[in-house]
Order: sequence, then C-alpha cells, then structure tokens
Amino acid sequence: MDLGISGKRALVTASSKGLGRGCAEALAAAGVDLVLNARGVEALEATAEAIRAAHGVTVTAIAADITSEAGRAEVLEAAGAVDILVTNAGGPPPGLWSDWSREDFIAALDANMLTPIALMQACLPGMMERGWGRVVNITSQSVKAPIPALGLSNAARTGLTGFVAGTARQVAPKGVTINNLLPGIHATDRAVSLDGGVAKAEGISVEEAKKRREATIPVRRYGTAAEFGATCAFLCSVHAGFMVGQNVLLDGGAINTTL
Repeated sequence: MDLGISGKRALVTASSKGLGRGCAEALAAAGVDLVLNARGVEALEATAEAIRAAHGVTVTAIAADITSEAGRAEVLEAAGAVDILVTNAGGPPPGLWSDWSREDFIAALDANMLTPIALMQACLPGMMERGWGRVVNITSQSVKAPIPALGLSNAARTGLTGFVAGTARQVAPKGVTINNLLPGIHATDRAVSLDGGVAKAEGISVEEAKKRREATIPVRRYGTAAEFGATCAFLCSVHAGFMVGQNVLLDGGAINTTL
C-alpha cells in the first residue's frame, strides 16, 4: 500500500532503538525524511546512518534530553516545520505505590505526559496552518488496563490520553489527526528490564520469566518493533485521516476486553 507520505518530514523522539526506531524505520520505508532524537549519541548516530543507507531518505540526528526545556528547544529548532510527530519516551521504573515520592511522580509526568504535550503545542500550529498533519503518541496498554507495578506510568500516560482526547477534536477540522498507540510487551530493552525484575524477585531465570509472560499473551510471543512501526506508519498515512483521538492497542490480545 502506498501510504501517500513520501517527501513528508517527521520528528520521532526516543528513536535510536526499540519501538521508536521501529516507527522511524517504517516511516523511512514510506519515503519520509526524519529528525531522530535520543540521549545516547553513539546509538542514535548508528541508527541514523543505518536508515539513510537502507531507505535513501534525509535523516537528521539530534542527541538531547527531550524531557528538558533546553533539549526540546534544540530538537525543535533542528526539526523545523514537521508534518508528522511521533512522541515516545522510556517508561518510569516499576515499584509499589508506597515506593514513590512526589519527585518520582513529577519525573514521570515530565517524561510521559508533559513532554509530549509540549511537543504537540510546538508542532500543531504549523500543521494546522498547512492544513495537514499527523501526531502519534506511543503510550502503553496500561491506559486500558492498569499494571499494578507500573503505577507511575499508569498515572502519567493516562493524563496524556485525557489531553489528547479533547485536543484531537479541536485540531481535526484543520486536517490534523492525533492518535495514540498502546503497546503491550514487545521484544525491546524495556522487556528485558521487566523480565529481569521478575526473575530477580522470584528467583528464576530471565528466560523462564519471559516464557511465563509469553504464556499470558494469546499470540504466545512478544511483539516486534517492525510490526509496531508499520501500524504507526499507517496512522501517519493519508489513509488514516478519519481516525481521530483513538487509542490503538497492540498487545497480542493480552488485555481481555470487549471494547
């Protein structure tokens, strides 16, 4: 399928690896020029070079902390006028409700709610003026069904979802859509970290922890960054202009819900 976005320009945050890279790869395959951001210079530059070589698009890599005001300013200045914004950030650490201080919640809100909102506030006016734009926020399956050990993520990402629900309807008349992608467990560094935590807590191997988690997923496997990226690219395409304010769950059927 021709996604109709060749020649567009996209900003993808936290895109040196994992789901962010999967989204960047899929957009590049559709002919989209990219601005990539992550904290680590080495991984980011390697990803940028690999995408340039594979897809022949222009890739600008900006190593900066997107959760800081200075980092956002640097990235947004380099990005310029973007047609597509994909927001992504690593999730806060797991724990118990009694573990977290006010500072822990503020950090989670900064990374997983306030930063995506700030990026949207920066990019939406230009999209609206040009009459076309796509925003995809990578959130979490915890928006649909809270994960007890991820209370910080549950809170911050649900707040972002509420913001998007209202904002998406306000910008849609100008040809701009905002939607959210809700990943379940995927084969990324985040999965390795979570499985490692379970293994340590229960005195089992990481491999056993992974097998146990896979057994709770109807497809009996973890998702891949490539299939996640393909869904993101579709939401950014000309074919998704009638999808507004949706929360698209990609969890292999793990959450047992009718709606």
